[in-house]
Amino acid sequence: MPRIAVLASEGISLFHLSVPSLVFGRDRRDAGLPRHEVVVCAQQPGPVATADGLPVEVAHGLEALETADIVIVPSWGTPEVPAPEAVTSALAAAHARGATIVGFCVGAFVLGDAGLLDGLPATTHWAWRERFCQRFPTSCFRPDVLYVDTGRVVTSAGTVAAIDCCLHLVRRRYGAEVANRVARRLVTPPHRDGGQAQYIEQPVPERVSDDRLATVVEWARDHLDQPLSIDTLAGMALMSRRNFTRRFREAVGTSAQRWIATERLRLAQRLLETTDLAIDQVAEAAGFGTSLSLRQRFAEDVGMSPSAYRRAFRQSAGRAA
Repeated sequence: MPRIAVLASEGISLFHLSVPSLVFGRDRRDAGLPRHEVVVCAQQPGPVATADGLPVEVAHGLEALETADIVIVPSWGTPEVPAPEAVTSALAAAHARGATIVGFCVGAFVLGDAGLLDGLPATTHWAWRERFCQRFPTSCFRPDVLYVDTGRVVTSAGTVAAIDCCLHLVRRRYGAEVANRVARRLVTPPHRDGGQAQYIEQPVPERVSDDRLATVVEWARDHLDQPLSIDTLAGMALMSRRNFTRRFREAVGTSAQRWIATERLRLAQRLLETTDLAIDQVAEAAGFGTSLSLRQRFAEDVGMSPSAYRRAFRQSAGRAA
């Protein structure tokens, strides 16, 4: 059973502390997610004060990091003050033996203190950008994303981005379809495009309330292998191109072109996970036309080739089994 250690600290947010348990600590085997053991630990076992006025009794110390597959630092009470050496040493040791280290929000500062962000891109809450760049000048701050995955080091932006980050971990280890099912249980989008704060685009809903647009959306999902021009979709909705473009963005939260591109990527991921189709066949079935276009999209959005994605998914699925 995969083990996740969640590091609590004085003044931590109860929300951030609860997110890993919300995603991984429940029995979600009916959604395809294997059971995980989630343990909360601290530098010293005992009561830990939270930012919300409720103390949390923590039973485990830093020894919990020694056997964890994933270590999560869900925020940090005082990012202005470097994390204690005992904490950073334990994180560095966990990383050195192969664990994945995750920092939510200002928890990224603790990863930086442990030397895990040197030379790597990372993100944190946008309000701490300037301080982050001063403290960790060799790390490249990414203001345009909700999370950054560099392999075994993952950082996420502020507050609700912790859920996005956990769903990404589910997607990376167990595939897009499992992540989608878990997201539906949480009543949250399985993936949000965009950056932080008010710059985040409205999440793409699973359903569209406008009947005409809903019909077009469902038809487009069933015909992603075909050319899908805006004029064609507008005609199906019995709207002008201009009116359709405006109404689609209002209803779905993004442009029709971007929505189609995202749906095609999701379909390609599912085909790579669940079939043995050749890359050329996946590209054609998902509407990319050529394997080159598919590879370019995967390189931009997934950070690996389609073949590498298939191998990584099957290796993760094998470990889980």
